Amino acid sequence: MSLVEKFEEHYKEKLVRPGNGCCPGCGGSLAWRMLLEALGKNTVLYGGAPCAGCAMRVIKLPRFGFHFSFVGDGASGIAAAFKVKGREDITVFSSAGDGGVGDISFGKVSACAERNDNFIQCCIDNEAYMNTGIQKSGLTPYGAWTTTTPTGKKSKKKMIPMILAQHRIPYLATLSIAYPQDLMKKVRKAKEIRGFRYLHLVMPCPTGWRFPASKTVEVARLAVQTWIWPLYEVEKGILRLTMKPKQRPVEDYLRLQGRFRHLTEDEIAEIQRSVDEEKERLLERDGKNIWL
Repeated sequence: MSLVEKFEEHYKEKLVRPGNGCCPGCGGSLAWRMLLEALGKNTVLYGGAPCAGCAMRVIKLPRFGFHFSFVGDGASGIAAAFKVKGREDITVFSSAGDGGVGDISFGKVSACAERNDNFIQCCIDNEAYMNTGIQKSGLTPYGAWTTTTPTGKKSKKKMIPMILAQHRIPYLATLSIAYPQDLMKKVRKAKEIRGFRYLHLVMPCPTGWRFPASKTVEVARLAVQTWIWPLYEVEKGILRLTMKPKQRPVEDYLRLQGRFRHLTEDEIAEIQRSVDEEKERLLERDGKNIWL
């Protein structure tokens, strides 16, 4: 067998073809490889607006695109159609960026969660409207530079996973591309559950976060190790931390990124205090029912 034949044989069974139009260092390609490895072939994709959607153009699965304002509702209709056809074995996977999920279409996402519609909603969160020019979203973290917050964002990041947890959905989880085994295990678990499931993947963006393209996985790993982005799941109301790393200072994470270059020592200390408080809240609730 020639080298070309070996190459073609290897990629014949892969759901993501090599090569796409994403920015250098974009975690989108890596994320989609992991997500689809866990989801499998019997999947229909519904997504479009996030710039990581550029990786979706080389995916060998049926896909429906949509605008920012149509997150969730189309997937709800697709899932309902499959139910009528008796094809609930098919996984409907809806993906959108932080602006689409957490801002523009959050009302629709909330409605799908309230109805417990049978699909997976994934937020691919690069913490700004990267596709349209690095504008602030509701999920941009405190202190971050964007083109619409040139001196740093003054408000904190929306905690969409915890908001959706109070919709009493059967399953939700936070994900990181730096921890593929954790990511894929959670996706496989979500796939086997019926009803509305929510996955939230924070994906570092070299272009918008201002760090070298070679540092994407390192930045993602530091987000978890500093507890800025803790990894957990909530199943039937029970919160479980899936990783409890030895905590590193938030400065290790912030200093790698140009979007935080302007922060003062006092502002960094404030971020550290906020992260420490959230860490203690999560540790206190670990293994407990958090539904109100």
